Amino acid sequence: MPRDTAHVETYGGLVLFVRDGAGWPFYARPRPGASEPPSAADVTTVRERQRALGVPEAFEWVHENHPELLPVARSAGLAVLEAPLMVLDPAILPPAERLSDVPVRLADPTSPDFGRDVATQRAVAAIGFAAPGTAPGDAGPVARDAALVALTPRRVDEERAQAADGRRAYALAESVDQGAVAAGMAMRVGDVAEIAGIATLPTARRRGLAAAVTAALARHLLDSGTELVFLSAGSEEVARIYLRAGFRRLGTACIAEPAPVTA
Repeated sequence: MPRDTAHVETYGGLVLFVRDGAGWPFYARPRPGASEPPSAADVTTVRERQRALGVPEAFEWVHENHPELLPVARSAGLAVLEAPLMVLDPAILPPAERLSDVPVRLADPTSPDFGRDVATQRAVAAIGFAAPGTAPGDAGPVARDAALVALTPRRVDEERAQAADGRRAYALAESVDQGAVAAGMAMRVGDVAEIAGIATLPTARRRGLAAAVTAALARHLLDSGTELVFLSAGSEEVARIYLRAGFRRLGTACIAEPAPVTA
């Protein structure tokens, strides 16, 4: 996915995706075809480069492809999340309306409200990810609106262009009285797409909303000609949501970042 908007820097057994322009910062991953697996020294060098760039010290890889990297990353002081890596089975993808009674719509890049839709998706994600898991909580529309940050006109134009040519898609589950209560996005390059940022406001959880948003995005991607749709679940508990939306576990995505410092 990052190759669409980034260039690659090589450091031993690792490659670092460096963002071209504004937007979400990317991570480092093992270098395909490397003769040696990434070393602790490679990890340290990349982390120094990430700090110099002012981006998060982040690494991602598929554990089954690079099992040797897990102990190396932990020995280098990184905390590693082992997330279920899941792939869509189109044969069992259910209609979004079967999963929740709250309607889901795709943001229309030709609409004058497109920029606000993208900003709303990000606000829902900010509130949802601040309370991990699937348990209900107190944060709802008020917190979402407080987290809403308008995109600059230039950023809206960039997002609109990417959505118009199929590289991005945004979905919002909206109730009549509360507005967007769940949301998500998809990133597509060629015939492969990743669904990400699926989140539900804590006050609206356990109503099938995340599964419905995921299913709506997956259907849109398939209808647009995408052949492979994948995602990474934050936990085994969250993975059960995606099972309902037609996804099956394929492996384990490792997501590493500096371990928190404890007193």
